[in-house]
Amino acid sequence: MAAAPGPEILGVDLLVAPFLAATEWDALDLTPTDPGQDRSLPVDLAAAPGVDCLRQALLLRLLTPLGALTDLGHPDYGSRLYQLVGTERNDAARLAARVYVLQAVQQEKRVAEVTSLVVERPDPARPDTLRIGLSVRPVSGGDLVTLGLEVSGCRRSPAPIRISCATC
Repeated sequence: MAAAPGPEILGVDLLVAPFLAATEWDALDLTPTDPGQDRSLPVDLAAAPGVDCLRQALLLRLLTPLGALTDLGHPDYGSRLYQLVGTERNDAARLAARVYVLQAVQQEKRVAEVTSLVVERPDPARPDTLRIGLSVRPVSGGDLVTLGLEVSGCRRSPAPIRISCATC
């Protein structure tokens, strides 16, 4: 097992997805540190250093609809996965999901390569959901960063896109 790359290469960001899982890009917020039992200790904002910074960056990029940050000067940030919500789950949708994930991940400069991208055929028990597995190699080397994604077919779903860190 390779050593985890440090924040000097992958960076440090404020933690907004404390369990490296999320369902809505606009519902995430800054996370405070936990002072534990001693409430006299100061509370600060938590950070996501190194590999966790990259995991969070991928999670946020894939959850954010492409173009949602145009007004902030980032028109190319995000992914097109949201376009699959409410569409039929067929081979064309699976191919589109692959393309949308690859396009989004290609924008992340801390990713050296996509080592695995699997878009599963819908489970008969959940025919409206696409499950996607993604593994990338950070530019710093070290262990792969793996995410699991689900895109629900129902626009009224409380969480049409769910992303979590499959192996942290």
